[in-house]
Amino acid sequence: MGTTWSQFFPPKPTLTETNLPSQKGKVFIVTGGYSGVGFELCKILYQAGGKVYLAGRSEEKALQAIADIKNASPNSEGEIVFLALKLDNLTTIKPAVEKFISAESRLDVLFNNAGVSNPPRGSVSSQGHELQLATNCLGHHLLAQLLLPTLKQTAHSESPASVRVIWLSSIVVDTTPAKGVNLEELLGKNTGMNRNYENTKIGNWFLANDLANQAGSDGILSVTVNPGNLKSNLTRHFPSWVPYLVAPLLYHPIMGAYSELWAAFSPDLTIADGGKYIVPWGRVHPQPRENLLQAMKSKEEGGTGNAALFIQYCHDQIAEFK
Repeated sequence: MGTTWSQFFPPKPTLTETNLPSQKGKVFIVTGGYSGVGFELCKILYQAGGKVYLAGRSEEKALQAIADIKNASPNSEGEIVFLALKLDNLTTIKPAVEKFISAESRLDVLFNNAGVSNPPRGSVSSQGHELQLATNCLGHHLLAQLLLPTLKQTAHSESPASVRVIWLSSIVVDTTPAKGVNLEELLGKNTGMNRNYENTKIGNWFLANDLANQAGSDGILSVTVNPGNLKSNLTRHFPSWVPYLVAPLLYHPIMGAYSELWAAFSPDLTIADGGKYIVPWGRVHPQPRENLLQAMKSKEEGGTGNAALFIQYCHDQIAEFK
């Protein structure tokens, strides 16, 4: 209970725009970068001199965000570019990656930042998947797999754990009683949207851990992050009274950016931390839920193997789009 409580009232962040080293020469992709946490993150990375690809579906919103970011740091040596993709339409992701790799030979950090929460019941993706599953998990999984060769190429010229993939989770991972991802619920028609959201946020941790196992030996660090309880567009599908009810517990989106910033740049993290769970505003979860840790182990390792079932499902769903 103490760990969960500390995520509502975290200690002060230790890595912010004030002490982030120069990122000149580094390249980043941030999904969902034109609002909320993603916007604040792009602003910090641009200010630090990095080249930022702001990835999303709306060019109009992206260009406005880019203009605002440039105006906020007129003397920055950074670059910021729009990258068009729709996470809930798997056909758009490979073309976006091809456009990126035609312009760049490196990628230092992939921020799988975008997400959707509690859309109207029955919302589905272009491929017919439950919308939260498609956006939060499948789209980001495909994006990471297609970018893996570029991430590996970058990692080979950098120190281990300098190249990272950040996956966004949520405090619901600590508050839901689930022992893993319930695929029957995600694939069913009658499961509540909130329950599906919980499944996808656990799924993001499973995907982060799987990528850590897949690419850790190449020097790539993959972790998941609860960015914190924030005032953002993520609550746009909730009933209008919900944001007012929880307002005293919500923080400015920049605080969530600090959580992601720490996960992406903290020198305290090493390859051995692959698959770890980061909590606000930048610290390793001191006591992750044992049943979810067991889910990420095979039965041969003494675990339940629950995560592997979800990972295999995700592999199967993106196969034809690679």
